Amino acid sequence: MVEFTRRKLMATSAAAALGASVSTVASAQKDDKNTPLAPSVEGKIERFATTALGAEVTGPEVTKAGTLFFSLQHPSRKNPEPFNSGGIGYVEGYDINSTMEFDELSIPTTDEQQGRVRVGSGEYVLLAQEGDNLGNGEDLGVPVTPDGVGLNEYPGPRYGNFGYNPDCNRFVPTNDDETEGYLFTNFEQSPGNVSRIPISQRDDGSWDGDLENATNLANTDALRELGGTRINCYGDLSPWETYLSAEEEYSHPRLSLTATTSEIIEAGSGVGQRGAAQFYNRPNPTGIGDTAWAEKYNEGAYPQGAFGLAGIELQAYYLGADAADQDDGLARDIDSETALTPIESPYPNPYRYGYIVDFREPTADSPQPMKYYVGGRAAWECPDVQSDKKTMYLSSDGDSKGFYKFVADEPIPSYDDPMDVEGSLYAARVTNETAAKRQPPADVDLELDWLKLGHASNAEVESWIADYDGIDQTNYLDHAETSWQKDLETALAEADREVVENGNKDYIADEDIITWANQYEQRGHEGVDEALRRVPFLETRAAAKEIGATVEFRKSEGIDSKDDAGPGDYIYLGISELNDGMTDTGGDLQLDRVDGGLVYRAEIEEDYDISTLEPVIVGADATDPAAIADDALLNIDNVFVMNDGRVLCCEDADQFSRSYPNDCLYVYTPDGSDSNGAETDDADDIYQGPGDDDDGDDTDNDGDGHVDEDDEDKDDDDDNDGNNQDDDNDGAIDEDGDRTKQN
Repeated sequence: MVEFTRRKLMATSAAAALGASVSTVASAQKDDKNTPLAPSVEGKIERFATTALGAEVTGPEVTKAGTLFFSLQHPSRKNPEPFNSGGIGYVEGYDINSTMEFDELSIPTTDEQQGRVRVGSGEYVLLAQEGDNLGNGEDLGVPVTPDGVGLNEYPGPRYGNFGYNPDCNRFVPTNDDETEGYLFTNFEQSPGNVSRIPISQRDDGSWDGDLENATNLANTDALRELGGTRINCYGDLSPWETYLSAEEEYSHPRLSLTATTSEIIEAGSGVGQRGAAQFYNRPNPTGIGDTAWAEKYNEGAYPQGAFGLAGIELQAYYLGADAADQDDGLARDIDSETALTPIESPYPNPYRYGYIVDFREPTADSPQPMKYYVGGRAAWECPDVQSDKKTMYLSSDGDSKGFYKFVADEPIPSYDDPMDVEGSLYAARVTNETAAKRQPPADVDLELDWLKLGHASNAEVESWIADYDGIDQTNYLDHAETSWQKDLETALAEADREVVENGNKDYIADEDIITWANQYEQRGHEGVDEALRRVPFLETRAAAKEIGATVEFRKSEGIDSKDDAGPGDYIYLGISELNDGMTDTGGDLQLDRVDGGLVYRAEIEEDYDISTLEPVIVGADATDPAAIADDALLNIDNVFVMNDGRVLCCEDADQFSRSYPNDCLYVYTPDGSDSNGAETDDADDIYQGPGDDDDGDDTDNDGDGHVDEDDEDKDDDDDNDGNNQDDDNDGAIDEDGDRTKQN
């Protein structure tokens, strides 16, 4: 169990305030050693863009005519206008589909370059920004209460400033040329939001955004009736041409890091092992993230996902709850005693968040949202639905998380009512853990088996969720012996102690998870008691842990495949940081550490299954110098697979030893791909670090005195200058009898 220092807690809180995809553990460690083949690339990466200081690169989207959209998420307020506000933009004057060639961008070296968005070809143009007024009087990205009061008027704990964190963009065309349509954009905040902006392309290639007719979908009756959304992160277009938005519900862990429910039962206490979800309905829920609280109640351990509890009370006001104990009718000040006054119903039901949201009829006056409850509940970064229209792969962001898929019984659009969609939920288990131990990640393919957690219909899962509607903060205080009306402070302390030790009885109990797991092992998923069928769908991560799934992936970020991908094509999966559960001494994953993360790809098999994750890009170590880190992919976030086989790789990066602080967007061209995505025979790996020979064994197999490779390895410098460097900047170490500047 990781114990958090005050410094780490403060860093986590600051990141959450920015709406960033944050780590639960500081990444760069003093004892981090050099990992072979970190960094390395099977193919080549080229820097296409750098974003403004403080911002991630998020939401890549490419239209049929080659327009690249991406968002400006939480930039530094110190940047010059317009790059000091969250925004949605596109690259004007460059068709990214037309050619694989572009002017590779240099690193940003001046304050002017670091304070804005730069692109290698064309110009980055902002279509809409945080604070823009919409035609109905709302502000872009800002949810309102049922009475129409903007939640930005309410003080208190929040997950990101409203409108500051635009993420995923997807274009739904309304004409054959794809020059008109709607741009859907996620906002990574709580309450969450998805905007829909009508956009059109002029004859000169530029785009117009019609803000007068744009909509914050959070404020439609249809989405509010679902409870709204939380922390809308990345997403995708479905094969049936609807917009899919992923809820990155970071506060869903009921268990911290590697803890399991069975360990709590065996210990007779959950102290040190409870996750944030157990405190969902606590008055001032973010209080459990305070160091003083953790030291008093939880052996100093930070409850995983506590930062994700920010914004839950605002979610209650969004649903129509009365703001607690305030003369002005607005929200409470978290620094006052009224911060502990419990909020009564309507209060958010935790089991209503953490799903993939499908906006059916996306071009209708009011798109109809629905959630795939049957796909499990997690901090979803992104879905990737296959062209069979049945199989959906799901990556969950954060520490010690699983990798999942949902397979519908029939093609999803064939169900007249999406609540009738039914199928099976699976969690992955890595089966070659022995071969993978203490190996460089670039050398290890991860072999997967899929464990079926359960089978249900969407309507069934929603009915189980409804059992927990109506629970509010007063129910949390019922865990105390003292009446909260008589002594609120004492009652809250007693309730905290009880929940930490024995769990929150308002939701699924520890004992139910253990009973489900025991019956699963004895009878299979089809033989569990009817009352327990809900467990893997509502407590997906805890259930997967109990039956041996690999719940160790560290910051599993974007996942994508090209349009109409089928057997023989690839799915790409980004791992932003490879540390913690993937590199510790227990479980299925015990790889060498690479804090810069990596990208896996998996070949789609005949039944749309995948069984092998193959590393194709490995980031830099935290200890690598600027000469290496400056041009290596660091902390991959969103991935977008283009139809020609190239992959757009977006960063949410720690600077490490880079000479610049900005995040980048890289274009990855896989080994063996030409401009049409076809295989070629002469594609070589570019040099990205030591040990890049093509057979992967870093050995002189032919006895010529040099590591075997295609003129690109650090150890094969033949230009006789003795420095083993790329002196002519051609991307390869100088060698093969050439002299400096002659490669």
